Amino acid sequence: MKNLLILISVCFLFTLQTYAQTNTVTSTSSTVSGTTSVDRTPSTASAPSIMNSNQDVCSFAASAAIQSQVLGIAGGTSVRDMNCERLKLSRSLYRMGMKVGAVALLCQDERVFQAMEMAGTPCPYMGKIGIEAAKEWLNNPEKRPDYDKWVKENAVKEEEIVTDEGALGIFSVILMLLFI
Repeated sequence: MKNLLILISVCFLFTLQTYAQTNTVTSTSSTVSGTTSVDRTPSTASAPSIMNSNQDVCSFAASAAIQSQVLGIAGGTSVRDMNCERLKLSRSLYRMGMKVGAVALLCQDERVFQAMEMAGTPCPYMGKIGIEAAKEWLNNPEKRPDYDKWVKENAVKEEEIVTDEGALGIFSVILMLLFI
């Protein structure tokens, strides 16, 4: 027991001693004449944070800032995602039992419209479905969401067609010129 007390005392004494390390730093100084002024003012323009507090929102935030030595500009906005809104509205209509309305809403996107056409199930048109809707889309192509593309694919080339009446008129003019 006595030995243990001596051992603990010796360990305690060694822990109280600190050994300093020495570092030698040598510096050389020189004299420079003149003045230098440096403006270290931090930039003040910072992009505003725009928060969407709900994850079930069909919009996203965008912000930006730019700073020069003299002027700083910052701005921000939120952008609506129309396709996300269309999907959510369609899903709500479907859950309420309005299946044709849900499909009609999705058909406002030209990709869905073309996919439905390729599948042989045309999009609804003014309450008509199936073959009746397909006929109405043919009669009113300007109401299609892909109208510009449809016009390019189905463009009727205008050609001058000479009919019998036109040929008779041309022949009579030539005949009159011969008699004069």
